[in-house]
Amino acid sequence: SEDGRTIKRLIEKPKVPPSNLALVGVYFFKPIVHEAVRNIKPSWRDELEITDAIQWLIDHGYRVGWTKVTGWWKDTGKPEDILEANRLILDDIKTSIKVKTKARIHGRVVIEEGAQIDESTVIKGPAVIGRNVVIKNSYIGPYTSIGNNCVIENTEVEDSIILPDSEIRDAGRIVESLIGRGVKIVRGNSHPLGRKFVIGDNSRIIL
Repeated sequence: SEDGRTIKRLIEKPKVPPSNLALVGVYFFKPIVHEAVRNIKPSWRDELEITDAIQWLIDHGYRVGWTKVTGWWKDTGKPEDILEANRLILDDIKTSIKVKTKARIHGRVVIEEGAQIDESTVIKGPAVIGRNVVIKNSYIGPYTSIGNNCVIENTEVEDSIILPDSEIRDAGRIVESLIGRGVKIVRGNSHPLGRKFVIGDNSRIIL
């Protein structure tokens, strides 16, 4: 726009980008955005696109401004992108251990309040362990982020993200993985041995 601070048009994934700027996905909206969402149609992906809602606001006379975000930015559209973003964030952490533990800790590690980590556990940073996490007889390797209220026993985890309220027991070695909220991974003892899954749409499992 003429004032340099108002958006006139958004282009979703253009083949030839008109500039070196990208929409990074940090938004501040007024309630009118709900009307915009009600008035747009699903895209070819059968999803309501935020860019279409913003364009609706522009087309109906609402001012949409912008500002530059400084520092690095990482597209997180794929699992490997999320893991890479996790590595970038963990590269900048400083050690902060808010509990008493006899675990063997190496490198930069954040351990939040309420975590219980036994002396047979080894943690190699950079890594972050959330509040009220319980870890027993396990190895937590570099670039691992563990959300609040997780339980990990007899398992090795490295270069992975585990979201809150998940439980992992006797799971062997887990690497380069994204584990959602409230997930339970345990080793079965029944015979004949087999693997039992409850898996959501578009999941990926490597055995």
